[in-house]
Amino acid sequence: MDDEAELIAAALQRLADRLVPDGLAVGRVQRLSGGASQQTWAFDVATAGAPRVQPLVLRRAADAAGTRAQGTAGLQTEAQLIEAAHAGGVPVPRVRHVLQPADGLGEGFVMERIEGETLGRRIVRDARLAGARELLAHQCGAAMARIHRLPVRGLPALRTAGARAELDFQIGLHRSHGTARPVFEWALRWLHVHAPADVAAPVLVHGDFRNGNLMVGEEGLRAVLDWELAHLGDPMEDLGWMCVRSWRFGQGALPVGGFGTRAQLFAGYAAEGGQVDAQRVHWWEVLGTLKWGIVCEAMAAAWLSGRERDVEKAAIGRRASEAESDLLALLAPEEIS
Repeated sequence: MDDEAELIAAALQRLADRLVPDGLAVGRVQRLSGGASQQTWAFDVATAGAPRVQPLVLRRAADAAGTRAQGTAGLQTEAQLIEAAHAGGVPVPRVRHVLQPADGLGEGFVMERIEGETLGRRIVRDARLAGARELLAHQCGAAMARIHRLPVRGLPALRTAGARAELDFQIGLHRSHGTARPVFEWALRWLHVHAPADVAAPVLVHGDFRNGNLMVGEEGLRAVLDWELAHLGDPMEDLGWMCVRSWRFGQGALPVGGFGTRAQLFAGYAAEGGQVDAQRVHWWEVLGTLKWGIVCEAMAAAWLSGRERDVEKAAIGRRASEAESDLLALLAPEEIS
């Protein structure tokens, strides 16, 4: 165990009896992921009663926040949103504890650890999940509808971002990189011309509902994860983002996460009372495709500038060209078919 893990384990040990009734020893502390803005740690708490071991997850802010963390809700707000989602019937992990200054772990929260598969490429290919894939798009649509009908009045303060505000934000990010990409410019013009009017009553939007942020088991969807980009806005944003080709992991013929069809997604949404506007979904899919391209562009720019020397960032940065190809397929399919 390295020094950071030891410090985190010691702080969690002091919290053990607050995280779990009759909590005793904290063990198996392991970092799952971490970037410039957030870290995720898995750990267990042994208990005096049943169950003998409670698996948990710590999400905490890292020491520094990168430029890609702009627009995030914040971990305390994320915890509140997860609790509201659970009350509204959305499959999510239960929050056990929101970190306080005296806890010595910074900003963050502890939640239950749900077992299952989160890696997108395995979700679309693993033979054990074949039955789940038949249900998953419908289940995702239903979960989105439950998110979108949560009462806004009871939610923590969130930014509101409609179509034009999100487009303007992406324009600013793209311009800041100083990169010449004609396909991006064409997409920006198309999005500007076709931007839908803002919805009259903005709803809670997850903001990153996609394959890769889902916990999946043999029965299908077990949990919706990573609420850090949640905001108020157009509900069709979530449906469009789910259909971006980058989240299909090689299964391009299945537009919903590489495991389902738009018809299945829309049917699940309607089954929970949601109303689909296919034109708006398409607009958000185009914007989402461009947005992912700009994220890739940002990683390349950070690597080239020397701010980040992680080779993985440089490799992802090269994928901006994939987003250009995807934009062409969305905006001019007859020319590239």
